Amino acid sequence: MSDIIQLLPDSVANQIAAGEVIQRPASVIKELVENAVDAGAKHIDVLVTDAGRTAIQVVDDGCGMSETDARLAFERHATSKIRKADDLFALTTMGFRGEALPSIAAVAQVELRTRRATDEIGTSLRLSASRVESQEPAGCPIGSNFLVENLFFNVPARRKFLKSNSTELNNIIAAYERIVLVYPEICFSLHSNSQELLALRSGTLRQRISDVFGKRLNHELLPVDVETSLCKITGFVGRPESARKKGAQQFFFVNGRYMRHSYFHKAVMQAFERLLPDGMQVPYFIYFTVSPADIDVNIHPTKTEIKFENEQPIWQILAAAVKESIGKFCEIPQIDFDTEGRPDIPVYNPVALPSSAPRPSADGSYNPFQQQVQWPRSSADGWQQLYDRLPREPQTEGNIFAPQGANGELGSPSPFEERSPSHYQYKGMYIMTAVKSGLMIIDQHRADIRIRYEHYMQQLQQGTASSQRMLFPEVVEFSPQQQTSLPAILPQLQAIGFDLTALGGNSYAINGVPSGLEGLNYVTLLHNMLNEAIDSSSTDASHHHALALSMARQAAIPQGQVLSSDEMESLVNELFLCSDVNHTPDGHAILNILPQQDIQQLLG
Repeated sequence: MSDIIQLLPDSVANQIAAGEVIQRPASVIKELVENAVDAGAKHIDVLVTDAGRTAIQVVDDGCGMSETDARLAFERHATSKIRKADDLFALTTMGFRGEALPSIAAVAQVELRTRRATDEIGTSLRLSASRVESQEPAGCPIGSNFLVENLFFNVPARRKFLKSNSTELNNIIAAYERIVLVYPEICFSLHSNSQELLALRSGTLRQRISDVFGKRLNHELLPVDVETSLCKITGFVGRPESARKKGAQQFFFVNGRYMRHSYFHKAVMQAFERLLPDGMQVPYFIYFTVSPADIDVNIHPTKTEIKFENEQPIWQILAAAVKESIGKFCEIPQIDFDTEGRPDIPVYNPVALPSSAPRPSADGSYNPFQQQVQWPRSSADGWQQLYDRLPREPQTEGNIFAPQGANGELGSPSPFEERSPSHYQYKGMYIMTAVKSGLMIIDQHRADIRIRYEHYMQQLQQGTASSQRMLFPEVVEFSPQQQTSLPAILPQLQAIGFDLTALGGNSYAINGVPSGLEGLNYVTLLHNMLNEAIDSSSTDASHHHALALSMARQAAIPQGQVLSSDEMESLVNELFLCSDVNHTPDGHAILNILPQQDIQQLLG
């Protein structure tokens, strides 16, 4: 029997490796831009056509390569970053494996033009599917110019499973953001189909964050800065009021390298415990500086999973640093206790005391009960006349829910804010009504979400929404990622009642809004709606669902709002006209029924 084990050809091995390193066009841009950073570039320009399917071009003014280096750079495991295994634990560069360029060349057609400052003429090199087609001298500026065309042309299955152009472009922007946020001293630009998406000047880290995500975020950031023997942590976290359900910018970097770390994410979010509602996320930009010997970046080809030797102590340092930042720079909101039905307890106020009242002694040993204070009788003059003017209601003996005024002046404390022949409201959150089987409890906020969602979905499908013109238009600034998704969603925003006018760059004027949204923050609403749409799939139906749900959440009756009898009646009637009265569009329960049998058991 003949031998069956044999070595794979280099072209096949490179294609297999490319499956891990080069997953989509964003992977190509990440690898080439990181190489440009390692080459000492001060200006890096990225140009993509058809979201990278047709062409990707990365131009830098770095050190460039010689003729020999340009050829060797496309050989597998050829690298200038390390020489021996111990160098893996002293890395100061982004790349080090020598896999990126051969992996790109294995699944695309690549042209490289490069020149060093010491050379009078540069080198032009063309490759296709790992095969060198030509190499010749060429005139070119100092640095490197990579042109990658027809990505995955020889791997049809991989090309077939690429997402839509808008989705792939969003992935490119996300990968680009992870690099530009680390190097604010480098100028970057990003163009898609000849349209400029990003043009970033050199500056401070805070300026870079503002240039990428908008000036609005700049006012919501709190600085974080701590240095210990284990690590140095710098960066920014958002104020509690900047929290949102989706689309919060959250970034971790270690030694200039982006990473994902769910354990450290919990440390940041724990610092905001009791300051944020459930499910809300705050933006943060956290930069770790640790000894390269204390981390291992050689875990996954994408290098986003990093192992820390002192993970638990660093977790504690991070949590303490974020808490200190919140306490130092942010005014913590007061805790709102439930004061319904509490007795009116007088509070000591030395300014309001009459001259005959005892004053605190120098040692602070004041006792307010030491002697009875004689208050002037003139302060109570006319109280009988005021009392006679108050409305009176007959008291019904045995009625456990005594009548109560609108402001709670009369009657005994009641757990229900409003009385109605058929509905009662509890704590401004729940509507209770009697049904044949027992007591039905309805969450008023979730009920209104369901009602508004179906209303907005009908408007989107039929195009029957009415728009209300704004007297003074507001300006909204979108991030590059939101801007790329806006053209696909803009017709649906118009169908639901928004009137937006482009002002240049990523800014738009809000000239009109859907009727019935008075009092809302339209800028925040649009940001939330776009983030919901980005997270959904690219179909019109999913965009309709995301936009309608986002707007319904923003416009729904808030928890704690007291409703009149007519408002409760209208809300319940409209709820039972919906297609699903039991659940919100995202699956939360709207109502529940406490059976009559359970009520009888509770009362013995």
